[in-house]
Amino acid sequence: MSIDPHHNVVPRLPNHSRRTFLQSAAGGIGSLALTAMLAGEGRGAGHGQSHHAAKAKRVIQIFCPGGMSQVDTFDYKPELDKRDGSAFDPDGQLQFFASKPGNCRGSHWKFRRHGQSGLWMSDLFPRLATCIDDLAFLYSMHSKTALHGPACFMMNTGFTLPGFPSMGAWVTYGLGSEAEDLPAFVVLPDPRGLPPGGIINWGAGFLPAQHQATTLDTTDPQHPIADLFPPTDFDQVTPASDRAGLSFLQRLNQLHRQTRPGDTELDARIKAYEMAARLQLSAPEATDLSRESQATRNLYQTDHPDVGPFGRQCLLARRLVERGVRFVQLYCGAENTTAKKIRPNWDSHEDLPRDHGYWGAVLDGGASALLKDLKQRGMLDETLVICTTEFGRQPAAQGNGLGRDHNAGAFTAWLAGGGVRGGIGFGATDELGFKAVENPTYSYDLHATALHLLGIDHTRLTYYHNGIERRLTDVHGHVLKPILA
Repeated sequence: MSIDPHHNVVPRLPNHSRRTFLQSAAGGIGSLALTAMLAGEGRGAGHGQSHHAAKAKRVIQIFCPGGMSQVDTFDYKPELDKRDGSAFDPDGQLQFFASKPGNCRGSHWKFRRHGQSGLWMSDLFPRLATCIDDLAFLYSMHSKTALHGPACFMMNTGFTLPGFPSMGAWVTYGLGSEAEDLPAFVVLPDPRGLPPGGIINWGAGFLPAQHQATTLDTTDPQHPIADLFPPTDFDQVTPASDRAGLSFLQRLNQLHRQTRPGDTELDARIKAYEMAARLQLSAPEATDLSRESQATRNLYQTDHPDVGPFGRQCLLARRLVERGVRFVQLYCGAENTTAKKIRPNWDSHEDLPRDHGYWGAVLDGGASALLKDLKQRGMLDETLVICTTEFGRQPAAQGNGLGRDHNAGAFTAWLAGGGVRGGIGFGATDELGFKAVENPTYSYDLHATALHLLGIDHTRLTYYHNGIERRLTDVHGHVLKPILA
């Protein structure tokens, strides 16, 4: 809420009077919902114009921070299994990110063929394997960095430096939202905490501030957004008593905004308050998983002590896109720190069977349930599901242990639904899974393909900033046509 500090529009209220007025008028944010609904404003509206016919209307992106091992999950390397225990670097010339290479280490899980496509997947994902004919694998992903924060930024924004808009922000800038009472872009962090790099991963950068994500807390369905609801014991204000005050406050905001037409942060703040008003009514309903059938909750294993938190994230993602949210990003893993019982994400330096064993079951349960649920509801065809990580892991053991070091040279991502051709693989790594050698693919290509499926030409979705026509794919990117249906 903005009142001009320079007295250009209205005189500043004394601090105590202003505080009293705001409290009595809004009750925190309280009954601001009434004014927002009376005004009929605040619908999520971006450019709303596609460049060509879209196959996908919405995106759900699963991000697995820490660095998932491609050679233990999706990228089958029988030659690596044959060389298990032999020297990976006999000449001693290589240096991995945090270690010298140990011996070759084959997959910790057996690989098998699945589905009509006969694609390979390790036994780490028995449930996801039943969905393999809906998946398109990008085996030749690689990154410009093996540092967690910068690699997460690159995967989310196309740049290794912080401060650039995330893919979700670009999508909502280009297409707006289909939801009137929910944000266009929602992020569901892992309940354990934020990922490497924190909230910068889903920021709006230099785009208008209204395009940054709204973060939902999946652990508290009655209060999914921090500071949205007034205290339960605050009963001094009712919708009927403060209508005049709220209308006056809205008028002050409008006068203040008229003298600052280029202040996107001001516009974003006003829109955020208006959205917050509507969210007081819509958010509890959208996040109330008890409205789902017991069969659906069982599918997502919502009561399972380990799989349950991510299962609830996946179920909530489906409920959000069902209600018109354009882009939902959910995190399977948090910040990269040392292990207690397990690592809090996929960063398996010491004990990959332990850490990937835990997180594999988590991802397997939630992702497979999401794909099956979307499909049986007829939503998968128009919902693009993406699963990625920031980089992969080395084919050799880290030292003489069970872990694997970082590997920016190779990792695997997969896509499903939304115009994707399922049951195929694109690109390839070398015979040991060390680096991408066939159709090496960066985040730029993944982003260009996702935008294409949403009806956007990635070279034409631009924003002029500091003398440059910026875009999500920078000056790179090619649509991966072989994976398109």
